[in-house]
Amino acid sequence: MRLGLTQFRKFVHARFSPEEVLGLHLTLGILILIGASWLFAAIAEDVVNKEQLTEIDVDVTQTVQASGSRALTIAMLIITHAHSTPAGILITSVIVAYFLRNRLKSWALAFSLSVGGGMLLNVSLKNLFQRARPTFDDPILTFTSYAFPSGHTMLATTLYGVLCVFLISRVRSWLLRLLVFIVATLLIGLVGFSRIYLGAHYLSDVMAAMVEGLAWVALCLTAVHTMRRWKEQKQNKADEFLDTV
Repeated sequence: MRLGLTQFRKFVHARFSPEEVLGLHLTLGILILIGASWLFAAIAEDVVNKEQLTEIDVDVTQTVQASGSRALTIAMLIITHAHSTPAGILITSVIVAYFLRNRLKSWALAFSLSVGGGMLLNVSLKNLFQRARPTFDDPILTFTSYAFPSGHTMLATTLYGVLCVFLISRVRSWLLRLLVFIVATLLIGLVGFSRIYLGAHYLSDVMAAMVEGLAWVALCLTAVHTMRRWKEQKQNKADEFLDTV
């Protein structure tokens, strides 16, 4: 019994150890992935079954539409077009090129998988749920694709999510880390709001895209980080072996 308890304690300690390959980073990534996936499933269930959340969607949409102005419309159009698929591809290419130029191959891979894979995942989910867009008598924009989840918000979440983690890993100050997190969160929220304001999505579309993006970023970063650390550990063991020969 005591031996089993000791082994359990060692297992838990290893899972929360920053030095272990299958340690803290993997544990946090899995917890975030599970939590975000559960939230997405809960939102999707409400949307499919047309529960209370869909009623809140209508109320939020009407409130946001009633508060519109010409200046705000122009600002929201700029924000939403800056996070379209073509813009996302361009931004991703520039950032990946920066990572590769600075020999940050694992970050280039993580960013490519997060943003590029995230956009493909979102298209698949749109076609799976096939939720219609909001309708208005005098719409600002018209759409032919499905609404759930929001593609623009998904793009913003994966893009700013990975950049947020990258910058936080590069700065020592907790104040700067908090500032980076707040700015990334605000940018994602702003993109999501622009989609609701322009009548492209309901609130639940935006919420689902945010948690979907969070889950996907957690999966990509955790996988790439774990693979990189495993390779480093394997190389270190090989070097130690050669030193003893």
